[in-house]
Amino acid sequence: MIRSLFFAPANRPDLVLKFPRFGADCCVIDLEDGTPPAEKAGARAQLRTTVAQVRAAGLKGVLTVRVNVPASPHYLADLEAAFGADIDGVVIPKLESPEQAFPARHWIERLDAEAPRARQRTLVGGIESVRGVLNAVALCERVAAISATSAVYFGAEDFAADIGGRRTPRGDEVYAARSMVVMAAKAAGLVAIDQAVVDIRNDALFLDDAARGRDLGYDGKICVTPGQVKLAHRAFSPTAEEREAARRLVAAYEDATARGIGTIDFEGRMIDGPLLKRAQQVLALPAAEG
Repeated sequence: MIRSLFFAPANRPDLVLKFPRFGADCCVIDLEDGTPPAEKAGARAQLRTTVAQVRAAGLKGVLTVRVNVPASPHYLADLEAAFGADIDGVVIPKLESPEQAFPARHWIERLDAEAPRARQRTLVGGIESVRGVLNAVALCERVAAISATSAVYFGAEDFAADIGGRRTPRGDEVYAARSMVVMAAKAAGLVAIDQAVVDIRNDALFLDDAARGRDLGYDGKICVTPGQVKLAHRAFSPTAEEREAARRLVAAYEDATARGIGTIDFEGRMIDGPLLKRAQQVLALPAAEG
């Protein structure tokens, strides 16, 4: 479960050390966009220490490192440094072909064989270019084959820059790509993480955008501020009312099934197998916070 994918730059250990207080489902130490080019080598060299410090600070969620893009000269060195630290996995941005994930698969398979751990190592792939979206099905299949806990995210800002579009608050210009990524992710059995909202002081926009993502089938959202983490958890968790309605539906359906009835009239709605599955999914999620 990744309702929130929260980033802090690798060259700012002081910000990384604040991860435990924010409660994100997946924290990301960012060697890519968050770290200036002149500081990437230094941040990579101190990565093991940074990870050890945030672990000692009591981080309980999943901890990953976002490496630089596969075409970057930093990519392989980033992977080596990341998997040399006590992390749970890596985030690979701007994936465009399945082959680009091979080095990460090599590291995960090697470490799983040499040093198995209770928490599975994971891979989060970023689909955020025109080529990446067009190859989303093959990319998601490859990511799913690497780890049972893998996920992908859709990067709207990079996608819009790549296609030459213009970003709007409503986001109609990325709707088709956003939909293609979540469909490819779910077909491969992956967790799907929705686009970022970069208007960081507009909570209403974040919640509206998150609701659209949840309606599409996304499981969580990229978060760029601590406040967005709390909003994401609210948006991607069922309310108490939703959980109670799901509980009643499951109970009614199970009672009907025991009497040989496959389709029921439940509180004015026709209920069959697909709606039962959705109610069961609601009950499997933690309740909304606050």
